[in-house]
Amino acid sequence: MSALPSVSSEGGLSRYLQEIRQFPMLQPDEEFMLAKQWKEHGDREAAHKLVTSHLRLVAKIAMGYRGYGLPISEVVSEGNVGLMQAVKRFEPDKGFRLATYAMWWIKASIQEFILRSWSLVKMGTTASQKKLFFNLRKVKGQIQALEEGDLRPDQVKEIARRLGVPEEDVVSMNRRLSGDASLNAPVRAESEGEWQDWLVDDTDTQEDVLVESEEKRMRLELLTEAMDKLTDRERRVFEARRMQEDPATLEDLSQEFGVSRERIRQIEVRAFEKVQKAVKNAAQKALAPKSALAAEARV
Repeated sequence: MSALPSVSSEGGLSRYLQEIRQFPMLQPDEEFMLAKQWKEHGDREAAHKLVTSHLRLVAKIAMGYRGYGLPISEVVSEGNVGLMQAVKRFEPDKGFRLATYAMWWIKASIQEFILRSWSLVKMGTTASQKKLFFNLRKVKGQIQALEEGDLRPDQVKEIARRLGVPEEDVVSMNRRLSGDASLNAPVRAESEGEWQDWLVDDTDTQEDVLVESEEKRMRLELLTEAMDKLTDRERRVFEARRMQEDPATLEDLSQEFGVSRERIRQIEVRAFEKVQKAVKNAAQKALAPKSALAAEARV
């Protein structure tokens, strides 16, 4: 496989972004054929085209992790490692686009790099602490908690509720992360440019639109397959109660089927549980489980 473009550690991010834009995005049928050539015949040139056509996706995802005080060149490089792992394991016959599959590998590889780079004492080791570590900034933005320093008690309570973590963990993690470099800090000591100069446009890119559309299609397909496992009555109740903008009442459905409202409620709950389980099982088969991604991304 030909060498990939690399991000210079000496402020070459802009040049790198211009370079990777030269690689064209693939049409679905072209992507499928290249993936088949790589999987069935080990065509390294096909694999190279698959990788280079998704380098912009890696860069986009990497920019979302720019607030952890790590060189963006290293974050992008780790994301590219995840992308190559995704291409290696991608199965085109599953029916999904590579971007949908690869974004999990890219994020897993970047997150593993960040976790390795931060001291365990500084950020903690439990699953809830890791969840808080990677989501605190996002939730703070959602609730407009943009002030410097400690969070207000009501903000702490709301963040803890949204992320399902103890309030004391929110306070502690916010103080630990407050030591990150400011976006107004220079990229290098001798540089006039600031980190905020590298912020990307928040408008949807072609890669964002592709990933979002593929995710929607995937969810719809999984839901449709899951509903095939319902009985006719369960399907009718599930659609009437869960899939309409103006859901039918328990009373309406109880009269339609000649049973009590409590019986309709039980049917609805059972149908929802069956659909939920079927969707989860199908998703785990279609995409690598998130729990395994971080470990496999280190291989």
